[in-house]
Amino acid sequence: MNEHSLSFWLCAALLVGAALFTPLTAFAGSCCGGGGGVNLVLPKFYESMIDLSVDIEQYNGLWNNDGKYIDQPGYHLWQYRMNVGYAQRLTSRWQASVTVPYVWNYNGYPNKTSRSDGIGDMTLSFWYEAREDRSAWKIRSPGDLIPAVTIGPSLIIPTGISPYDGVSDSTDVTGRGFYRLDGNILLDKTIHPWSATLAMSYGTYLERPVNQEYSKFVEPYHKKLGDRTSASLSLSYIYYLGSGGDTLTGTASCSYLNEENGTIDGRQDATSGFRKETVGGAIAYSSTDHDWSFRVSWSHAVRHDGWGDNFPTTDIYTLGVRYGFR
Repeated sequence: MNEHSLSFWLCAALLVGAALFTPLTAFAGSCCGGGGGVNLVLPKFYESMIDLSVDIEQYNGLWNNDGKYIDQPGYHLWQYRMNVGYAQRLTSRWQASVTVPYVWNYNGYPNKTSRSDGIGDMTLSFWYEAREDRSAWKIRSPGDLIPAVTIGPSLIIPTGISPYDGVSDSTDVTGRGFYRLDGNILLDKTIHPWSATLAMSYGTYLERPVNQEYSKFVEPYHKKLGDRTSASLSLSYIYYLGSGGDTLTGTASCSYLNEENGTIDGRQDATSGFRKETVGGAIAYSSTDHDWSFRVSWSHAVRHDGWGDNFPTTDIYTLGVRYGFR
């Protein structure tokens, strides 16, 4: 697939939109401006759902603009996030959700320390269940191989503290400071006890005026962050505990995130783009009726050259619980 063809399909995904996140997966915002945390997708036959999760993100150096990993001993940077989410079914196929994170930053440098906290960027999402998975147990025809498809747009709302507010350091921010519209697509196929998920997203930021950076007033200008592309592939195995129906699901995943260079007054800012690739794992427990579920997950940025550009390398640990109402 050439570059022009890829751009076409990514733009199509933006227009169509989609549900990016599976019910068992929590994708957290990144440090140094982490925004919306967890998105919710209601399982079939549920009317609503509440979700509470806590992310612990540990800084482990960074990749420079050339993709070279740089360790930074003496830097102890942590970000903690509590994500509160609610999802509601609107019709048999349409649903909506909202997630609000609260962020705590703890930063330790060789010569100073700092702490800050505040609300993060909110995520508002809508999803349409375009196709159900018709064969969860056995493949009887070629049509049974077609995965479930869920689509719908999401909007990041800049409710967090950004570099354009009253903060003096980049590690004190809790949001990016920009609205972002994402179009996403989620493909999911289950043949018990295995399940595979492919999630893809394309997002674009809205331009905004800027007259302040890190508590210092500057000559007014207009800024736009670069378009963002992300993809995640995961494989899960479902293990049934005894004869009661409780399940334990193990998931392995790999993810890709790329943000193009932004613009300042229409001119490209060559220092703003970034890329990162991560691997991860998760374990989730669900009760017999599947109304309750608990999860533990880990997202790891590989600390080697070539796994990212112009971005921190972090480990993200997540603990989460959710309850669904039928």
